[in-house]
Amino acid sequence: MLPGAIDDQVHFREPGLTHKATIYTESKAAVAGGITSFMEMPNTIPPAFTHQLLEEKYTIASKTSLANYSFYMGVSNDNADEVLKTNNKKINICGIKIFMGSSTGNLLVDNPLTLDKIFRESEVLIATHCEDERIIKENLEKIKATAKKLTVEDHPFIRNDEACFESSLYAIQIAKKYNTRLHILHISTEKELQLLTNMMTMKDKRITAEVCVHHLHFTSDDYEKLGNQIKCNPAIKAPHNKEALWKALSDDRLDVIATDHAPHTLQEKGLIRNEDSTLSPPVGGRDREGLYEKAHAGLPLVQHSLLLMLYYNKHGKISLERIAQKMSHAVAECFQVKERGYIREGYYADLVIVDMNQATKVSKENILYKCGWSPLEGFEFPSAITHTFVNGHLVYGNGVWDESQKGQRLKFER
Repeated sequence: MLPGAIDDQVHFREPGLTHKATIYTESKAAVAGGITSFMEMPNTIPPAFTHQLLEEKYTIASKTSLANYSFYMGVSNDNADEVLKTNNKKINICGIKIFMGSSTGNLLVDNPLTLDKIFRESEVLIATHCEDERIIKENLEKIKATAKKLTVEDHPFIRNDEACFESSLYAIQIAKKYNTRLHILHISTEKELQLLTNMMTMKDKRITAEVCVHHLHFTSDDYEKLGNQIKCNPAIKAPHNKEALWKALSDDRLDVIATDHAPHTLQEKGLIRNEDSTLSPPVGGRDREGLYEKAHAGLPLVQHSLLLMLYYNKHGKISLERIAQKMSHAVAECFQVKERGYIREGYYADLVIVDMNQATKVSKENILYKCGWSPLEGFEFPSAITHTFVNGHLVYGNGVWDESQKGQRLKFER
């Protein structure tokens, strides 16, 4: 038995993008994967740039989510005053999300005055996506100047180590200036790790960092086989980064494990499903003009993240205790989640039962994501998640669902 995982970074797409995911479908996939609580991002349509829009998402979740839930307040270049109202709602909202790098619509925040004001005045955790837009654009132009067709193999060179490092460094510099509570999402490079420390306990850190399961599992060597299936931002990079991330996870420079679950349809990824159920680019091949650039960035992971870490447990990479620490305990401490994240008397009974000797093979037939695919299709995990309890209620047990009770809004002790 493990404490239910708390995923601090997911994209469940509702409202506005429900053709590829909903809070109901993705929370169901999460529960089947042993995730009992999630924190969801603001880049929906419309983006959660006002507290009214944010509360509308909470209302949807209260009626449909099978897992416990919280939603980040979104930041644009011109909504700082609205964002800072979160200070008065700190026990009810997980944090503020700032895209300090490429994103869709107007979610890219690159106004120094806006950033300075929010970092200076926020009393709530700020979570950042750190990639430097200027460096990304320069890299793109350099590669395009070679007159070659862009492919997904170019992705880690366009969104390279330097783009991540410079943006993370900038965020840390502002946070240190104001003693802001900063949480850097999806660290993907060895270079960024020099900015992080393990010289104090996580409870004492003002700057914490997350690593995502896909950066611990895939490397740039996998683009040849998987192509746009693993196109994501920040990019999956060269193998030495993966090894450095594992080392930093084991020595506590990296504080929590998450997914950045980001489902897209096969069409949006530039993929088709063949008669034998395999995924591939449409006829014309992976190098077809514009295929890489049109493909959306992100991959669906919540149903398989805990299983993936249990796979690495079997291979001696991470202990069961550390899985519980990085996917449950530390997330609760990082965000000051009230009475969750531990198997502890008086806490909510968010629990997962795992059969360590029952294999789970990922297939089209057992994927619960609304988008209907996974980059892990065909992969066989050595373990199985057999039961998931949310707030003491057995939602999922040996493939049988009881959806009579919905998840609860997370509360925070701040």
